[in-house]
Amino acid sequence: MIRLSVIATTISVAAMIVTLGFVNGFQKTISEKIFSFWGHIRVQQYSIDKSLVAEETIISKNDTVYSLLKQHPAIAGIQTFATQSAVLERKSEIEGVLLKGIDRDFNASQFSRFITKGRCIQFTDSVYSKEIVVSAALSRLLKVDVEDTIHVYFINNNNSGTVRRSLKVVGIYKTGLEEYDNQFVLTDINLIRRVNNWGNDKIGGYEITLKDYSQMDTIKNSLNNLLPSLWVARSIKEVYPNIFDWLNVQDLNRNIVIIIMTIVSIINLITCLFILILERNKMIGILKSIGASNMEIQKIFLYNALYISLIGIAIGMFMGLGICFVQQHWGLVKLPEDFYAVSRIEVDVIWWQVLLIAVGTMVVCFLSLIIPTFFIRYIDPIKSLRFK
Repeated sequence: MIRLSVIATTISVAAMIVTLGFVNGFQKTISEKIFSFWGHIRVQQYSIDKSLVAEETIISKNDTVYSLLKQHPAIAGIQTFATQSAVLERKSEIEGVLLKGIDRDFNASQFSRFITKGRCIQFTDSVYSKEIVVSAALSRLLKVDVEDTIHVYFINNNNSGTVRRSLKVVGIYKTGLEEYDNQFVLTDINLIRRVNNWGNDKIGGYEITLKDYSQMDTIKNSLNNLLPSLWVARSIKEVYPNIFDWLNVQDLNRNIVIIIMTIVSIINLITCLFILILERNKMIGILKSIGASNMEIQKIFLYNALYISLIGIAIGMFMGLGICFVQQHWGLVKLPEDFYAVSRIEVDVIWWQVLLIAVGTMVVCFLSLIIPTFFIRYIDPIKSLRFK
């Protein structure tokens, strides 16, 4: 029974550590993909009818806003962007997309980890770069590859006509996020300006990358207090809430697993302690007959049970961290990327969470084990000595 209790505690602690490591890793990986594509905060013109859509209200660059952002101590990077709806055509295949226009300040090194083939856009001294980066999903749909030419059709609102441009595919990216991969392609922001007859100072907004993304909401609120009246800061969570709502659901799954594993551990330890007390019924009677108090006898069983739980917690921590380490370095457990947006289970072990599991399990078990020890108070020494 003692061995079973140790095994149950070990499995419970290991399961909690593995669950936290896997959920943290999944949330972190997906979040980093989104942040690498769109940054942490968007700063753009406020519009009631376009407050949360991808295609922004166009506004001119603002030196005051840029200087304010540049001097903010929490901001690591700033880049301009604009988006434009378009249709891609290759031979008989067509697909509606949203072009994301990027400028020379685009952080290509951060985005390069999503490039599966080719490279990112290179800017030239001409009017605009005639290059485009499409997703792996779009490349399959349109049957295009790197170095192929693709036709892009724009609906020009200025003259109600259709504008066509031929661009060369120089890169193929894959984030694993279906919402992005099926919709966005990268191109030169000057192409969007040229098609819409905008000036060279026109942008859709600024993408902000933070030094610490956990402060996203706090910094967003502080920026809104500093920005001019026509400008607004929105966290990427507000722009694409459905993805982050999906990530938050993982917290519920994590909490359910932790609660179940804690209950399993407590029930097993309590059962073990009850059996120990019944097996040592005669010993309890002898101790009481020689003057031992109920509290002193309770401590004997409580210390013994705590020793059992400590062994289970220690082995469980070793097993849980070992599983996380193996998965982190070798990625043995794979996932279908089309469903989970990652090709394998990612791991992120946060040490204070591991310590909290160990200490929390110990405290909860201790408080739970006090209950069965009160049963000792009702054991009659005379009856226990006769007990067989």
